[in-house]
Amino acid sequence: MAMGGGGAVYYKSTQAKIVQLVQYNATLTAQVDQIAQVNEKNLATIADMQANFERQREQYDELQKSFSEINSQKNQLQARLGDHDLGALAAAKPRLVERVVNGASKKAFRCFELESGAELTDNERKAKNAKAFNSECPWVYDDLIASGVLIEADSGTTAENNN
Repeated sequence: MAMGGGGAVYYKSTQAKIVQLVQYNATLTAQVDQIAQVNEKNLATIADMQANFERQREQYDELQKSFSEINSQKNQLQARLGDHDLGALAAAKPRLVERVVNGASKKAFRCFELESGAELTDNERKAKNAKAFNSECPWVYDDLIASGVLIEADSGTTAENNN
């Protein structure tokens, strides 16, 4: 009888232990599912961050390229202005300097207009090279060719692209 009673106690305690372990297993399974969901979100966040980083790198590279181009243009203008003593020349030939400065200013303002999307004039469409297009900002000509706004014809003239 003692053995039967001991077996019954053992059976009841084992069944209670099994119920407790099943509940513990269910809790762990739920926690594993939550961890898996958090991990998926983390992986998606990392992928987004990597994509954003690549976009920022591309934008940085574009800005660096633009900065280099602008710096080169600045150096060209600085070299052109450095070749002349405008003060002495203006004192010696004021009308000539006035005419040159006014003409260059007009061309420089046209550069701003073109960079802002102004329509091309017939002379600009027919220009055969960058200097003939606008000597104050020849890079605009190259940019318009590269972007397809202007195309170089076989005869060496340019025409506006009908895009």
